[in-house]
Amino acid sequence: MLPVEPTRTSILLTCEHAGNTVPPQYRPLFEPHAGLLATHRGYDLGALHLAQTMAEQLGVPLLTTDISRLLVEANRSLHHRHLFSIVTRGLPRQQKEQILQEHYLPHRQMVTAAVQERVDRQWRVVHVAVHSFTPVLEGQVRGAEVGLLYDPTRPGEAGFCRAWRGSLEVALPELRVRMNYPYRGKADGLTTALRRQFADVQYIGIELEVNQRMVTPWDRFRSRWKTSWPVATGGGTEPWTLDSDPDL
Repeated sequence: MLPVEPTRTSILLTCEHAGNTVPPQYRPLFEPHAGLLATHRGYDLGALHLAQTMAEQLGVPLLTTDISRLLVEANRSLHHRHLFSIVTRGLPRQQKEQILQEHYLPHRQMVTAAVQERVDRQWRVVHVAVHSFTPVLEGQVRGAEVGLLYDPTRPGEAGFCRAWRGSLEVALPELRVRMNYPYRGKADGLTTALRRQFADVQYIGIELEVNQRMVTPWDRFRSRWKTSWPVATGGGTEPWTLDSDPDL
């Protein structure tokens, strides 16, 4: 049976690399790699600040995990070769399973349940996963301030990103906005996994990527960020509120 056309739209924000926390029992593992935790390999610098700004201005909830991606990569599937990092990939299977149960699955299950709950109410979910990227990777300079990652084969995502890019360019003309940059929108990630569970009419999964050189001057753009959003959603979005969703 085909999915029912939703009557409302619901916004969900997430941040999969919000911090570089390492639980106490694993800290000895990181002593030889302490410097990595403060780099883009440890977490997405500035992503949590940006996600909190968006949640505050839009009045929607934000689901985050602050466990370092060097412990376990929250934005990779269980089969992905980079699920565990150079620090943890050599751990015994039992310890890896414990890390997954305690520090990986809870966030993914919470996000999936939040989407499912809205879909069950026949709402369409706009899920924006907020990330940041390092300005230079392996000697290559990234030539954009903002990237919008999506699946081009899903009309809802493609249309949403075209509209959002247009309104971003009007609201923040000094920023260069690129589509499916600096990564491919169909690459392995949480939004990709959710697309396999929910149809395009039910779920729009976007990864927002912001250049980490924007971290320091971000406050200059806070007051104008919200103006980029209503055009992208057509002005008809019904935002989530904590009052109506006490379980989040």
